[in-house]
Amino acid sequence: MEPSLRARVRVGDPDAFSLLFDEYSRAVYNLAFRLTGSWSTAEEAVSLTFLEAWRLRASVDPEGGSLRPWLLGIAINVNRNMSRAARRHQTALSRLSPPPPVPDFADDLAGQLDDARELRRVLAAICRLRADERDVIALCVWSGMDYAAAAQALGVPAGTVRSRLSRARRKLRKLAADGAAPAGPGGEPRARCEQVEGDRDLAARPMQEGAR
Repeated sequence: MEPSLRARVRVGDPDAFSLLFDEYSRAVYNLAFRLTGSWSTAEEAVSLTFLEAWRLRASVDPEGGSLRPWLLGIAINVNRNMSRAARRHQTALSRLSPPPPVPDFADDLAGQLDDARELRRVLAAICRLRADERDVIALCVWSGMDYAAAAQALGVPAGTVRSRLSRARRKLRKLAADGAAPAGPGGEPRARCEQVEGDRDLAARPMQEGAR
């Protein structure tokens, strides 16, 4: 019998990881973009997610279904770590003297800036949520996971995912009603944001499927 994709990933089969990338890199990218609002950061997050998946390959259970929850759980933690690193970098830069002025390229970038301005407005509302609430919005709303798959990705019970999602939706509807950010159908926002300063969530650590 031919080994399953899970079994091949677990033993570090390069062809299996190539298939894994072809199948799920777009889902990882979409999740990362909604978490950060940055195309370049999302691309970096994809690379780091699959590098981390390679490092954690021995934690994959040979039996089971899709590896998408496992990968997106890793992507959540990669983005949290990148967010923390970016804040530390920004803090360090703030201690330096300001750079000299540069030419204004606004005319060439007007369309991109309009998109970025809209996304920042949406992200400002999402950043009002707790980190664990943002995680379930990212997985259940934008990545289309059901409660069970999101629970697997986050390493929590399905009931916890359900309650966090319900709480997040209530908050977002209230923010939309107050004019904090535009909302899509059902009161859901159209984009995601990175982790805010002051979150007191557990320190991000790689998801190891075998421990769940």
